[in-house]
Amino acid sequence: MPEKTAEPTRNSAVPPSAAEPVPGAALEAGPAPAKARSLWTDAWHDLRRQPMFLVSSVLILVLLVMATWPGLFTSASPRDADLAAHYLQPPNWSHFFAEDWLGYDGQGRSIYARIIYGARASILVGLGVTFLVTLFGTLIGMIAGYFGGWTDSILSRLTDVFLGIPFLLGALVVLTTFENRTVWVVILALAFLGWTSIARVARGSVITIKQADYVVAARALGASTSRIMFRHILPNALAPIIVVATIALGGYIAAEATLSFLGVGLAEPTVSWGVDVSTGREQLRNAPFTLIIPAVMVSITVLSFLMFGDAVRNALDPKLR
Repeated sequence: MPEKTAEPTRNSAVPPSAAEPVPGAALEAGPAPAKARSLWTDAWHDLRRQPMFLVSSVLILVLLVMATWPGLFTSASPRDADLAAHYLQPPNWSHFFAEDWLGYDGQGRSIYARIIYGARASILVGLGVTFLVTLFGTLIGMIAGYFGGWTDSILSRLTDVFLGIPFLLGALVVLTTFENRTVWVVILALAFLGWTSIARVARGSVITIKQADYVVAARALGASTSRIMFRHILPNALAPIIVVATIALGGYIAAEATLSFLGVGLAEPTVSWGVDVSTGREQLRNAPFTLIIPAVMVSITVLSFLMFGDAVRNALDPKLR
């Protein structure tokens, strides 16, 4: 009879290295891979380290608070006039944030109070126009860039027609047709002519993004046109649109001040920096501060938004990193 060979036991069949954990193996493992950051996370990481962004953000925050809660900065009324006591009274630089700090205009009204309350109309015009042109321009650009063909041709030619109209001259013509030029009338007039730049930027971004693999895959899976446009294309096309809109915001504030200075924008009794610049030019020789102070506020506001837009552009554009 053949001899029986000894069968290996279960414990002997398993190597000791596999049966028991090696001490310190977990400590020798490398660190977990870092989580991938999105474009917006990288942009925010870069923005926090840019002095231009920090300075402009502080200025814009102060202007927004001033426009929203002007009573926090002064208790004086921008419409109270006293010609007998305060006619063209010069600034009293020692009275910080007082009613007479920046002097009085030709109607005896506090310039400091009008600066504080005038921020509301100027910033409201800038934000309102920017919102409307971004909404309308993005929609037109997305439709033209996504569908192409004759739709793109018609919308592109329409954009070229509006782009060929001088912005200030066209706004001047439009506003002269209105007798009562309120803040909302000025917003609509400027938005009617200012959407072309956003539309062209949105069209170019959509044409590039619609050829991406994830868009082609979504279309192959049967996703609807609206879902592809607003869930897949729009979020990836927002970066250049936001940059253009932010930079253009300061230009709209300057346009409102220019039109008010020419007498076709906002008018009394609306409190606006442009209106104050227009009334201050009559006293330019006798009291130049009535024109210089509101003009400086317009310049600071426009410069703040331009600096903010440049910082956002530098953070969102990969070519500038």
